[in-house]
Amino acid sequence: MKAVVFHGIGDIRLDEVPAPAIQEPNDAIVRLTATSVCGTDLHMVRGTMPGMEPGTILGHEGVGIVEEVGPRVKNVKPGDRVVIASTIACGYCSYCRAGYFSQCDNANPNGPRAGTAFFGGPKASGPFHGLQAETARIPFANVGLVKLPDDVADEDGLMLSDIFPTGYFGADLAEIKPGDTVAVFGCGPVGQFAILSAFLHDAGRVIAVDAVPSRLDMARAQGAEVINFEEEHPVSTILDLTGGIGVDRVIDAVGVDAESAHRGPAAAEAERQAAEGTGKWQPGDAPSQALLWAVNAVDKAGTLAVIGVYPQEFRTFPFGVAMNKNLTINMGNCHHRRYMPMLLEMVRSGAVVPSQVLTAVEPLTGVLDAYKAFDQRQPGWMKVELVPEREAVEA
Repeated sequence: MKAVVFHGIGDIRLDEVPAPAIQEPNDAIVRLTATSVCGTDLHMVRGTMPGMEPGTILGHEGVGIVEEVGPRVKNVKPGDRVVIASTIACGYCSYCRAGYFSQCDNANPNGPRAGTAFFGGPKASGPFHGLQAETARIPFANVGLVKLPDDVADEDGLMLSDIFPTGYFGADLAEIKPGDTVAVFGCGPVGQFAILSAFLHDAGRVIAVDAVPSRLDMARAQGAEVINFEEEHPVSTILDLTGGIGVDRVIDAVGVDAESAHRGPAAAEAERQAAEGTGKWQPGDAPSQALLWAVNAVDKAGTLAVIGVYPQEFRTFPFGVAMNKNLTINMGNCHHRRYMPMLLEMVRSGAVVPSQVLTAVEPLTGVLDAYKAFDQRQPGWMKVELVPEREAVEA
């Protein structure tokens, strides 16, 4: 089968690889009918999420049809159409039972303290082969697969695999109350769903910060007030827009790839060394610009929610400013399986049409061009659906 395979930093290829097979009693094999490129995938390719093992299939978003199930999978059967949770969870440990699926004790083979297990990630996350492929093995399939009804299209179901739940999770972490003013840093796909979710939590105002005009246009279309940080300073503008107070809640939907603050020749050289695999630079040696702006833009006693991806090596944060403002800080990887059923009902009812974020549909064979366009933030490449070639031909 064809799959997108990581070979090294900046080196991904569409390879022919062996088809997956059932390995554990709670596995399922799913034939992908739709997958996608996510900003988190770019972390792997750029090297800002270290520890990727060559040969790992990328991708963690997918919709497909069940082809085979292990004997312990009792709730789905071959032929069922499903959406795949991008994080992997057993469903029976104390964390899963409390709804903290991304902190499952059993899913990550590196041990209960190893962190979140997810598809297509570095060694610390499993690793598990990802979903940018024609078929995929789904561990703990009885938990990680959610049936899709016939009236929910693939493109809408695909958004439920990761980015819609993650945006909603960000609004939850931000502790948004009716009438709150919320700032969202980063208007990529997750940021767009964070904006939507802030309004679903009855935010009074949402201020969106980015520098890509097409992303700001989409945020404005949702009702957000937009700030282009290349044209005006976001913290000063937020203070102007809020009477000098700041926002009540702020969401960092950017992560480690946000532009570093106080950049200079040393920082640029360090990042060059990281990209080439030389030197001793590690992600986190320079503070995230988004985090600095977020901490300074939020009001005293406000809440900062961090849903942008940061690797375990990241260790630079404006702690003193946050502490002296009495900020509440909530962060983490989304518990996708906790939110997917609820958000699916929103989609079925017509209350939300998540595929409005989707801007391009490409065959899986065009994945390398899709990665390049998405990485360069080219207009029209907000969110890319990838369709396996045989599905594209049948369509």
